[in-house]
Amino acid sequence: MVSKLPLDRVLVEDCIAAMNALPAKSVDMIFADPPYNLQLGGDLWRPEGGMVDAVDDAWDKFDSFATYDRFTREWLAAARRVLKDDGTIWVIGSYHNIFRVGASLQDLGYWILNDIVWRKSNPMPNFKGTRFTNAHETMIWCSKSEDARYTFNYHAMKALNEDLQMRSDWVLPICTGGERVKVEGVKAHPTQKPEALLYRIIMACTQPGDVILDPFFGSGTTGAVAKLLDRRFIGIEREEKYAKVARKRIDAVTPMSNEALSVMASKRAQPRIPFGTLVETGMVKPGAELVDLSRKYRARVRADGSLALGDSAGSIHQMGARAQGQPSCNGWTFWHVEDAGKLVPIDAMRQQYRETVGTA
Repeated sequence: MVSKLPLDRVLVEDCIAAMNALPAKSVDMIFADPPYNLQLGGDLWRPEGGMVDAVDDAWDKFDSFATYDRFTREWLAAARRVLKDDGTIWVIGSYHNIFRVGASLQDLGYWILNDIVWRKSNPMPNFKGTRFTNAHETMIWCSKSEDARYTFNYHAMKALNEDLQMRSDWVLPICTGGERVKVEGVKAHPTQKPEALLYRIIMACTQPGDVILDPFFGSGTTGAVAKLLDRRFIGIEREEKYAKVARKRIDAVTPMSNEALSVMASKRAQPRIPFGTLVETGMVKPGAELVDLSRKYRARVRADGSLALGDSAGSIHQMGARAQGQPSCNGWTFWHVEDAGKLVPIDAMRQQYRETVGTA
């Protein structure tokens, strides 16, 4: 299936037709930055007299909300067809369009996982002083269905956030300075997204080698970051002038090394190691005493990897729950062994085993 895909290419086509030509269920993630239908009424001027370079291109103009909604449903339906059953889609927008897009996503059967607020640390001010400064955009992250087993690199996101759980409000700067792609001194695309935004998204829900589709490719931010992070991409862009810029930009990217790409894996993604394996390999010996952190409860390890607690016997989880009178217990973190006068959780020994046998 992957061999039939136009990998690492920019297709200069209408996005709906191009997606309908791709094999069904063939991409792992979609990032979409569709036209916002900004409905701008006339030029916008700065206080000193300069005109704001706003989005007034033909590709962002629609005759009516009904026309925009029809376009939205059509491209989202095409995207749903090419997305793998366990893939996810991200759609970004502003208050002009994101609520309409969200309704279409739900109507088409996508399952909303999060709405992410990208809070701009350096937003463009409201020059007229008639409204609040528009300092954010919204991203909707969806799986293909409620039961999809989608990728979410939780621990990598936590590591990015100084070991705190990543929240749904992201403070990142808009694209300025050296990152802004220009042609003859003029910015190449009016809505270029910052690489930091795509970096976080791609790190969050893909793995190296995954295929990322961007049906509104623009200046190629998705492709540039995908290449950097050793992911494959398919870009669709109907304007040749933008496609040309994107290709040149991506060609200049050097992928990260495999060592640099290593991320903290979710515990659910790690190989399952039964407690009995630690007993079989002698890391925990039969007859050894396990205690809780307060040394209130004590259990003996049996040869089959079960624990004896008083007159009862069972798994490390069952005996941990019984000791506390609780319905359940994570025995890996509850039970400890004593080593040189210090208590070591058996979970640490499990991780040591993973590292020893090279299955981490």
